[in-house]
Amino acid sequence: MSKGFVNIVLHAHLPYVRHPMYERFLEERWLFEAISESYLPLLRVFNRLRDEGVKFRLTLSVSPTLASMLTDELLQTRYVSHLKMLLDLADKELARTAADGRFHPLAKLYRDLYTQNLVDFTDTYRRNILRGFRTLEKEGYLEIITTAATHCFFPLYQDFPEAVQAQIHTAVISHGRIFGSEPAGCWLPECGYYPGLERFLKESNLGYFYASAHALLLADKRPRYGVYAPMACPNGVAVFGRDIPSSRAVWSADEGYPGDFSYREFYRDIGFDLPMSYIGPYIHDSSVRINTGFKYYAITGKTDDKRPYVPEEARRKAEEHAENFLYNRLKQVKKLATLMDRPPIIVCPYDAELFGHWWFEGPLWIEFLLRKLDAASRDGGLDMVTASAYLAAYPENQPGQPSFSSWGNKGYAEVWLDGSNDWIYRHIHKAIDRMSELVKRFPDEQGLKRRVLNQAAREVMLSQASDWPFIMKTGTTVPYAVKRVKEHLYNFNRIYENLCRNTVNTEWLTGVEKKNNVFPDIDYRIFGRETSRSAEIAPRSR
Repeated sequence: MSKGFVNIVLHAHLPYVRHPMYERFLEERWLFEAISESYLPLLRVFNRLRDEGVKFRLTLSVSPTLASMLTDELLQTRYVSHLKMLLDLADKELARTAADGRFHPLAKLYRDLYTQNLVDFTDTYRRNILRGFRTLEKEGYLEIITTAATHCFFPLYQDFPEAVQAQIHTAVISHGRIFGSEPAGCWLPECGYYPGLERFLKESNLGYFYASAHALLLADKRPRYGVYAPMACPNGVAVFGRDIPSSRAVWSADEGYPGDFSYREFYRDIGFDLPMSYIGPYIHDSSVRINTGFKYYAITGKTDDKRPYVPEEARRKAEEHAENFLYNRLKQVKKLATLMDRPPIIVCPYDAELFGHWWFEGPLWIEFLLRKLDAASRDGGLDMVTASAYLAAYPENQPGQPSFSSWGNKGYAEVWLDGSNDWIYRHIHKAIDRMSELVKRFPDEQGLKRRVLNQAAREVMLSQASDWPFIMKTGTTVPYAVKRVKEHLYNFNRIYENLCRNTVNTEWLTGVEKKNNVFPDIDYRIFGRETSRSAEIAPRSR
């Protein structure tokens, strides 16, 4: 029997960005870059390991907004066009760097990457890469779980249980439609937890969730095993805590592996280095300089004098860092095994987009790590496990009530509630109230009015995405984030006011439905299935 377990969790999420009225839209590149640099490379790693007989077991959380975009025909077609544009740029780069022995091999590397992406996307997965992840789940290599429908930061809606319930219920329904199965667990967006949230998880048959370390460490009862065994919430839903050392090894800006000087520099890109006359056709509207994905320099250090990127050197570093990660986890397990009555579980959660997009060598590091973990499991030292499998083996866990918590700066929601973004919540809260009011006024509508009400529910939920306050706080693409919140609130309030006048602008409604077509099976009445003034919840202040 293994002395301990490691649970690697990759959380794949992007906000819902879809703009059919434009030929090209800048923020849609978020999806295209993630497919090219993270999702397809990770799929190749997983398939290669499977084909070579390497045993591995990971958890993958796929947000409903990301899953919706990955299955959207418009965005699939635009991604193919995006790849063809990059391949055209790659051909130009091969010609431009032909006499440069430092950069020509890198131009070829990118040409090979985007060529393989086009083959995989169009031929292997027939434009829907979720097919690949579903296959891996059926074969026992992945456990795919869900998160909130639009990645809503739950703690800021705890006084609005109907909204929390709508987010969770809609996510589970969406997951079932897209993946053909019920999710066993839930990734809480931003690890945002408040006491009592587990009630809604249990109602949707979600048996576990992940939280930050201090959710367990500061629980009402001191956890006997810290974060190295799950805690059972009062209603039986299990909570797994993030391991701090394994997180720091990857996430820390100062100590994390991705900052090694040999790795590729993310922030140096030909989109900013080359003349506009050359790069113009490959950036946004030939006027806004952006990253193209063609990056030729290593991190080097805190200097503008970057040295050329050397893939072979980075590959050696990735293997060294995988070995170091395993060594430190084995040390943890060896010590913990003497203090526990069961094998410890080390929970290692990361954003999936870190691997490949932000950390170019991330998929390679994952591959080295999974190979080494497979070898370690044969020695009985450390094995890979999912939360479901661990709970099946060890169903009895210490009861307790986790504490309010999140990840992000300081761990208590500061990122999502700050002077830069706090203004949005009074408007969103009001929209939730009005949505609940509409359900009471129109409890069982059909036809056109039902379409209107369903779209109202979509707009409320889209306004709740945690991505927009995060962007406002961090200062990146702030105008777009502000516009998105205001747009969804405007759409909702226009619907509300029209319903108050008993009128419907069908032309306008059709346009909004075509743009924001997420959750085709949504039922607006989900906002009425929870009584927000119930005895167990204090009335809201007005």
